[in-house]
Amino acid sequence: MRIAVVDKEKCQPKKCSKECINFCPRVRAGDDTIVMGEDNKPIISEELCIGCNICVRKCPFNAIKIINLPEELDEEEVHRYGENGFTLYRLPHPHKDYVTGLLGPNGIGKTTAVNILSGEFKPNLGKKNASWEDIFDFFAGSILQSHFKLLKDEEIDVSYKPQYIKSIPKVQNGVIEDLLEKTDERGNINQIMSDLDLLDIKDRDLSVLSGGELQRVAIAACLSRDADIYFLDEITPFLDIYQRKNVSKLIRNVSENNKVIIVEHDLAILDMLADKVHLAYGEPGGYGVVTQPKGVRRGINQYLDGYLPDENVRIREQKIEFEDATAISSVEGKTLISYPSFAKTYQDFSLSVNEGELYESEIVGVVGANAIGKSTMIKAFAGEVEPDNSEINYDISVSYKPQYVEGDFEGSVEAFLSRITSDYGTSYYKTNILKPLSLEDLLESKVNDLSGGELQRLAIAACLSREADVYLLDEPSAHLDVEQRTMAIKTIQDVVSDEESTALVVDHDIYMIDLLSDRLMVFEGEPGVKGVARGPFNMEEGMNNFLDTLGITFRRDEDTGRPRINKFGSHLDRKQKNNNNYYYL
Repeated sequence: MRIAVVDKEKCQPKKCSKECINFCPRVRAGDDTIVMGEDNKPIISEELCIGCNICVRKCPFNAIKIINLPEELDEEEVHRYGENGFTLYRLPHPHKDYVTGLLGPNGIGKTTAVNILSGEFKPNLGKKNASWEDIFDFFAGSILQSHFKLLKDEEIDVSYKPQYIKSIPKVQNGVIEDLLEKTDERGNINQIMSDLDLLDIKDRDLSVLSGGELQRVAIAACLSRDADIYFLDEITPFLDIYQRKNVSKLIRNVSENNKVIIVEHDLAILDMLADKVHLAYGEPGGYGVVTQPKGVRRGINQYLDGYLPDENVRIREQKIEFEDATAISSVEGKTLISYPSFAKTYQDFSLSVNEGELYESEIVGVVGANAIGKSTMIKAFAGEVEPDNSEINYDISVSYKPQYVEGDFEGSVEAFLSRITSDYGTSYYKTNILKPLSLEDLLESKVNDLSGGELQRLAIAACLSREADVYLLDEPSAHLDVEQRTMAIKTIQDVVSDEESTALVVDHDIYMIDLLSDRLMVFEGEPGVKGVARGPFNMEEGMNNFLDTLGITFRRDEDTGRPRINKFGSHLDRKQKNNNNYYYL
């Protein structure tokens, strides 16, 4: 089976010579394999296409995909976005009393699956118009048949937290408390606000909320409704590990007697929270396939391995592997800078940073709660914040990626990057920056049109494109999927090694910190009141200090070596706490 996909946004027929048509051998033989549609964009006949991929190679804007698929998927097409559009095969199965996870790359159809199951729109089964009877017949004999019958008859209540939360102030106005009182159908909104640390800011207007505050408000609104099924599309962006733990507890509680489906890229949280997991694989922007449900440990391990034995499908060329950082007792090298202790005081908050050293060719992870001073410290190193009692003034260059990135550049991605570095256009730059960060297909795109994940990858590229002694990256994992986070890690490591520089990386994804860091800086204190930065420590000492404040323990998965959160109060959790060993046995 073969599908043809034309990206209408990338396709620019006014700027090309219609190479897709002029070079197609079937068109040259007289067939209408590719014709121009009413929108002046090409339409490719999948029945006539021979899969030569000449149109793919000749298209100057990388707007065409010709994809060969197994024949058995032909009977499992759930939804297609028009002729030559993205196609989704299969759907996840919601189960009562279960938290069902959905894990896969960005652009693979996870949000489409959630929108279909939540009733945002009907699946079209690849047709122009699919009736409800068509849908019932398609899912006959499965749990999804009864689900769609309930949706049709409006006999199922759905609560949905969308992926993108920054649009909330555009459609809702007023203060947090007023919004959440409207969604409080279970009579427990005060408890939810307490668990999500929203009570102290309940009178704050939605228009001035930070990303983390908006995320918690969106989650509170979703979980406060009285629903039969809850959909949460990415809960962790902008939340620290403490908040992620609290959100996970709330979701576990609401799953009792209800169904929950969660889309998430933080594997540690998904591992702790989900009962079953569906994997989604395919080609971003082309097609997506949802697997049958798997056990959480088995599913995540297969995902990291890159091979799905039940489906006999390889979804990634290389495994994602973890090293045992506890085996490294210390990390030392040539000192790049020795910085003094310094402080920064605001009206309601004070930060204290202990003195320390940064070595050449090392990456220091920075962990701690939100609103505890991590970004303030990074800004002090970047020269954007002036400490109260000392100067951080060295003969070194700094490159800084802020926590919140904005697409306020009017031009294209190519124009943006070419302004930053003279290396743009070289084979080195293509191989070491553009390719691993998946930016090659975005070069013609306008910066202000990019999605959150695309903008994040561009911001990382911009930071690493500058020649610097110190790279400062504040939450680079936000909006990135597992594959993108892995490639971002490799890119950061390669640049730091090649430049013999150092990097400070703030992030809340334990997997990313574990894969990326040579040493760890740990923030303690009271969020919003006082922060104290300690370290850098070696990974074992730093993570033990950090996890002790969280009250959670990690172990290594015996097959993949990945960190896994122990169930609270389990035998292994109690054993590690008794031994003061929170970071792996």
